[in-house]
Amino acid sequence: MTSMNSPFPDRVPVLIAGGGPVGLTLAALLSRYGIDCLVVEADEAYCSGSRAICMSRRSQEILGWVGADKPLVDKGLSWVGGRSYWRDAEVLHFQMPSEPSQRFAPMVNIQQFYVEEFAHRAGTAAMDVRWSSRVTAVRNVADGAEVEVQSPAGSHTVHADWVVACDGGRSTVREQLGLQLQGTQYDGKYVIVDIVQKTKRAVERLAWFDPPSNPGSTILMHRQPDDVWRIDYQIRDDEDPIEAVKPENVLPRVQSHLHMIGEDEPWEPLWISIYNAKCLSLDSYRHGRVLFAGDAAHLVPIFGVRGLNSGLDDAGNLAWKLAAVIEGRAGENLLDSYSTERVHAARENIAYGAKSTEFMAPPNFAFKLMREATLRLALSDDKVRPLINPRQSSPITYVDSPLNVAQAGAWASDLAAPGAPAPEALLAGPHGPLHLTQCFGRDMLCLVFADGAMPDALRDLPDHGVAVLAIEPEADTLGQARQRYGLPDASAEALVLVRPDGYVMGRWRGLDPAPLLAALELKGFAV
Repeated sequence: MTSMNSPFPDRVPVLIAGGGPVGLTLAALLSRYGIDCLVVEADEAYCSGSRAICMSRRSQEILGWVGADKPLVDKGLSWVGGRSYWRDAEVLHFQMPSEPSQRFAPMVNIQQFYVEEFAHRAGTAAMDVRWSSRVTAVRNVADGAEVEVQSPAGSHTVHADWVVACDGGRSTVREQLGLQLQGTQYDGKYVIVDIVQKTKRAVERLAWFDPPSNPGSTILMHRQPDDVWRIDYQIRDDEDPIEAVKPENVLPRVQSHLHMIGEDEPWEPLWISIYNAKCLSLDSYRHGRVLFAGDAAHLVPIFGVRGLNSGLDDAGNLAWKLAAVIEGRAGENLLDSYSTERVHAARENIAYGAKSTEFMAPPNFAFKLMREATLRLALSDDKVRPLINPRQSSPITYVDSPLNVAQAGAWASDLAAPGAPAPEALLAGPHGPLHLTQCFGRDMLCLVFADGAMPDALRDLPDHGVAVLAIEPEADTLGQARQRYGLPDASAEALVLVRPDGYVMGRWRGLDPAPLLAALELKGFAV
C-alpha cells in the first residue's frame, strides 16, 4: 500500500493530493472497488497533535465500510453528552440521541493521527501512498490532468484521469486552479493544548464560560485515549497569537483551570497550536477532472464537530460515484451530483457552525451581551438551556439531490424519504443480530419488504448492479425497519433503493422492480 523507493507511475486513474484522514479514507474506499489511486502527502508520516478528535456516528459507519471501525472504536472513547458551566455553576447537561440497539455511540473521541493510521491500514494493494511528497502544479488536459509532484527523489510528472484535492485549507490544487473559498472568517482565536494527565472523570464534552480559573475566557475539554486531555481556550482579542502559544503563557492557564476543577494529578504538555473559526466554501466541488473534498473544499468551525466529519462524508459520497464513472457504470454527470449534494451539506454545516461560533466566541459586544443574558437565564430556566448548545449531530439530508426519485403517495414515515440517510434498524440475521447499516457502503442495495417468497424478477436485480436484502417480518423483531422505512404494518410490501453511501434514493410500494430499474436508467446508471 505504500511504496518507499519505487518510481512514480506515469499514469494513474486517481491521484489524491493530501494524505490526511479524508484523503486516506477516500483512497481506502476506492481501493475496495479495485480502483488504483496514488496518494501524495507532504508530511513524512501521520499528523502530530490531536487536531480533529470527535468522530460522529456517521463517520464511524463510513470507516466501517473499509473495516476501520473496530480499531477506531476499540481505541477511542465513546460519549453521548456533555456539560456546560457559567463561571462555577452548571447551566446545561445535554444528551445526544442514542439507544441501546444502535451500532455506534453518537461520538467517539480519538486523535486524528489514529484515524489516518486506521484508514491507511484498511486500504488494499490498489492504494499507493507517497509520503514526503507534494503536488506543485496541476494542469487540466482533455482526458484528465498533468500533475507535477516533488518528492525526495526529484520531480515527477503524473497523468491522472481524475484528481481529488484533499490537501487542506491551504490547498495547492485549489491555488493552481485559481479558485478561492468564499464566506466568513471570525477574529476570535483559541489556543489548543494536548496534555497527558490521568483522570477518573466520565467521557463527556465539558465547556466553561467565564470560569474563575480564566476570567473572560471560554474553555472546552475532551478526554482522549492515552490519558490525554484536549483543552481549547479563547484568548483576548488584544493578545498576540505568537506570544499566546508560548509554553510560558499557556501552561499557567492550563494549571489554573486544572486546579479549579480538581484535577491534581501530575501532567505534562504534548502539543500546542492556535485556531480561529472559518465559515468558507467553494461554490462547486467539481472543476472538470479535478474534484475537491475536506478542508480543500470547505472550512467549518470546530464548534459542533462538523469539520473532519463533513470531510469523511465527502469521501463517502464521492468514492462510489467516482468508481461507477471509472468502471463505466455511470456517466460523468454523476459527479455533478457529488458537488450539488456536498455544497448543500457544507452550507448547512457552516450555518450550524456559525451559530456555535457566535456563542462560543462572540464576534462583537452585542453577541457577548446576548450570551451573558442566556447564561444568566439558564441558571433557573430549563427552556433557555438548549440555546447554550447550538449543535447539529445528524447527517445532512439531500433534499434537492438530482439523484432523488420522486415517491408516489403518502408513507407512514418520512425518515426514509428520498435524499435522507437510510435509518438504522436492528435485525435478526442468519448469524446473529445484524445492523442494517452494516449492509451499506459497497453496492446499490434494494431493501425488499415482503412476507413470503420473493418474486423471481427481484432475484435478477444483482445482474443489473443492485444487491438485494430481504427484510421479512420475523427478521424485523423490534419492528424498527418497517416503522422507520414508512410501512404501516407487517403485511405491507415495498422496495427501498439505498445508495452505496447509505442514502435513500427511492422507494416504491409493491414488489415490481421495473420502476426501480427505470429510475436508475433515467438517472444515468447502466442497468
